Amino acid sequence: MSSRSATLLGFGAIGLWGLLALFTAASGQIPPFQLTAMTFALGGSVGLAVVAARPGGLRLLAQPPIVWLHGLAGLFGYHALYFTALRYAPAAEANLLNYLWPLLIVVFSALLPGQRLKAHHILGALLGLTGTVLLIAGRGGLGSGFDPAHLPGYAAAVGCALFWSVYSVTARLLPGVPTEAVAGFCLGTALLAFLCHLALETTVWPVGAVEWAAVAALGLGPVGAAFYLWDNGMKRGDIQILGAASYAAPVLSTLALVAFGFAQPSVVLAISVALIVAGSVIAARDLLRR
Repeated sequence: MSSRSATLLGFGAIGLWGLLALFTAASGQIPPFQLTAMTFALGGSVGLAVVAARPGGLRLLAQPPIVWLHGLAGLFGYHALYFTALRYAPAAEANLLNYLWPLLIVVFSALLPGQRLKAHHILGALLGLTGTVLLIAGRGGLGSGFDPAHLPGYAAAVGCALFWSVYSVTARLLPGVPTEAVAGFCLGTALLAFLCHLALETTVWPVGAVEWAAVAALGLGPVGAAFYLWDNGMKRGDIQILGAASYAAPVLSTLALVAFGFAQPSVVLAISVALIVAGSVIAARDLLRR
């Protein structure tokens, strides 16, 4: 697979993550860890069925412990920290700190063999970050400042950004691990989330066909196919471009919420879109010239 094709697959993951908030909002009042367990179980099971039909079959899941640690730390670790951040800090501030991960991917990628960070990569990522700050401020109403009382939540949100950026960038150091192994990581994440659900939450099932359909859509798309596409993008695509372009996810998410009546359009949204699109185009300059 060419670098260009893998980068385009990474863009597909970002597009699917843009539907995450919409499907989550439509899924009703399911507790976070229960929803994580349900959706990752579906995404992992579909992936497992595909793996079983591939040459090598389920033997593709027989990976060294370090590979499993990497996959579970990335998928489960990120989501566990994200839920912790939302529990102990205001959602707007937590999301702002969480969305440091695209910028960190761009920066950390410079540490990889054969990679070189260029000025337009940094500029693109910073424009994306600026657009995201405006977007979150407009949607969530950032407070007057970061309250020290919410420090555990802030720390968890920073942990989110670190876990996901490190997981994404270090995937490049595991080129021999097939993307099919992600099915095992998804199922492992579902199991760990289920155990957390049993310990911390009360079970709430979806109500009606729309909520069940939203759960299924989450498991097949943003919490399913997206992780397989992202793995390809990180291992074989242009990491700097994908890192900067990841700031499109919150914009796409907001646009989807607006389109389906879960949010209202605004001038702030328009400015955020312009900044993030400009940042993505600048970061992707090399790809666009090919």
